[in-house]
Amino acid sequence: MTRRDLLALTTEALISLANRGLVKRAAKDLDAGVVPEVTLDADGTVHARFPDGVATALPVGAGLDAARCTCASASICRHRIGLVLAYQRQTRTGTAEEAAQADESAAGRSGPPPEPADAESGDPPVAEGRGVRSRPPETSAEARAAGSASAGAAGAEAAAAVRAGAGSVMTGAAATTGAAPASPPWSPGDVDDEALREVVGARAMTTARRLYKAGYPARVCRAGGADAVPRVELSSCTVRFLVPGELAYAHTDAGGASRGEFVVLAVWAFRAADEHGLTGDDVRLDVGGDVTDTATSGIEPALPSADQLIVDGVMHAGPTFVAELRRTAAILAGRELHWPAAAVIELAEQLTAYAERSAHHRASRVAELLVELHARHRAVVNAGASPRSRVLGTGEPARTALRRVRLTSLGARITGTAAERTVEVFLAHVDSGTVLVLRRRYATTGEGRPTGHELAARRIAGTSLRSLAAADIVSESASRTAGRLLQITDGRVARTTVLPLGTAWERLPEPLLVTDFAAAALARAELPPRLIRPRVEAEDVHVIRAAAVVDVGYHPGDQRLDAVIADAAGDTMTVSARHRAAAPGALDALAEALHRHDGESLLLSGLLSRDRGRLVLDPIAVLSGQTLLVPDLAPGIGDAALAAARDERATPLDSALETALSLLAEAAHRGVRHPSPGMHRRVRESAHELRRVGLRTAAALTEAFAATLETEDLSSRAEAWLAAQLQLLVTAESR
Repeated sequence: MTRRDLLALTTEALISLANRGLVKRAAKDLDAGVVPEVTLDADGTVHARFPDGVATALPVGAGLDAARCTCASASICRHRIGLVLAYQRQTRTGTAEEAAQADESAAGRSGPPPEPADAESGDPPVAEGRGVRSRPPETSAEARAAGSASAGAAGAEAAAAVRAGAGSVMTGAAATTGAAPASPPWSPGDVDDEALREVVGARAMTTARRLYKAGYPARVCRAGGADAVPRVELSSCTVRFLVPGELAYAHTDAGGASRGEFVVLAVWAFRAADEHGLTGDDVRLDVGGDVTDTATSGIEPALPSADQLIVDGVMHAGPTFVAELRRTAAILAGRELHWPAAAVIELAEQLTAYAERSAHHRASRVAELLVELHARHRAVVNAGASPRSRVLGTGEPARTALRRVRLTSLGARITGTAAERTVEVFLAHVDSGTVLVLRRRYATTGEGRPTGHELAARRIAGTSLRSLAAADIVSESASRTAGRLLQITDGRVARTTVLPLGTAWERLPEPLLVTDFAAAALARAELPPRLIRPRVEAEDVHVIRAAAVVDVGYHPGDQRLDAVIADAAGDTMTVSARHRAAAPGALDALAEALHRHDGESLLLSGLLSRDRGRLVLDPIAVLSGQTLLVPDLAPGIGDAALAAARDERATPLDSALETALSLLAEAAHRGVRHPSPGMHRRVRESAHELRRVGLRTAAALTEAFAATLETEDLSSRAEAWLAAQLQLLVTAESR
């Protein structure tokens, strides 16, 4: 027999199960001649005895963490990795010799005939005299090793070739004469619940059923594209199926006893996608749950407050109204409607900022938040294309402990108010292709309002912020929330290692790493409107590879630095950063780094968005050659003389949209009950301009709002304002 599960383990799969260092060490030992004696038992267990006396055994149906090893390590060790690599090499050697013998026989040359295939298994025999004993008869356990699901065996057969000297498996279809047509790709959804129970146990199945009954969101990614293996992104972790038909090798970044239940949830997510015909490479869906009431969203407690604010205006909202908003947010959070609750909290913060005359207040942002609440409500009750969980933020567990994870820092962002400073370190989890956020808040006291440069020396997880923002991090004491917030326990610093960043950004997977601006723009255009997307800032963080810096300029009126970068095809993107008091030296440092670019590899991390038909990156860090700059941590007070930006006249379309949005934001600020003198005329003129540039729907809705200003029906005014503002926001984002 052949242990196809071991042959199917690629180098990247082994790195996911262990770490890169162990895999390299095990391969190096084999290359140096430190080769174990590998034997197979009748039940399919593979044994390896190393020259130093260490013995390792890997039973059928068990993952590497269940292997037995006599060394001192309590977890996956180099001996277990060495067993897999040695088995792969020796099996390949035996197969190669048989193929050579077959070639000689076919050519009529003298020599011994090729050894026949095993009569029971149909597999080529393993060569004797190379540390591998002859194959025992096939058993039921061995059949499971070939794949418990119907398509599992076909998928495992494909992973057969091993690169000599590297210990890597090259996956692909086997080249056989007269081969049958390729089988459909294996789906984890093919695994039945009985097979699941055998792997994860009854307790994990019970917990998973409880979570299934409550319902949960999932992103199902089939093999191919950026990842060679199927995976499922759950709210709190990612599950990757490294070997077709072998759940023992399912890998998740969740640690502890919760691993099994997440594997089950991932299998059920694939099963639900298969049953609903969602066979695309990347689909999102809600799994389980019992949502029979589609006439309500749960956001209803917040809608009257939003409507009242539209009617009476921010100018007339007092502390009592803000307190009511906070109570409403608590109600929504209690219902696990996390995204609407966050919108209500932000709305309360905007009203507080206005009362305190803080620069944090923006009338345009208040208008967006008012529309967001209604947009999320309507997207649910009208059965929109976005899953309910994506719109409302339901099914979000509080916190999930992670097993050993490797994270690549993408830089840090410093924000703040008069009362506190907020530090956010963005970290890419390479295995899952997601970005997590490590957040710390520091209260400001007296006149002490530290800048980002001063905060850079603060220690987080046992190391300075400056180091953490430019490092590779390996941690066994981390946990994450569904909102992608990461926590590293400071009390267990010994289990967190901070390493140099090196070239880690170059190895980031797509679409986290963006190299084609046109493809990125198309992908952004296909997203749902921002008003109903999840409120997870890290979802928009990407690393951009730029081939050239076309232009850099400063807008003094907006205190904004804009740069135009281009990819290898010449498509462009705008890098746009605004001055913040918490990071006064950021713009100067960013401008210098972009001006200094001399053709070396240029990578920028940041929040990617689509605005007015163009890609815009709000930068977090810049990697030019081997030099990483985190602008928010840079020294300086912002006194450098920056070159002025070119005076770019807005297009008629941009002007019409911006004027209309500004007018409607003003109307909400004052309240539609209290329109300013001339508001009716200005809104009608704005509608005329919208129609002139071809935005007929937006023009009609804006005109309808203007018409309500001539009536005393406040409810109609509020409804017309909502319809017009919603259309304008979606148009501005998607055009």
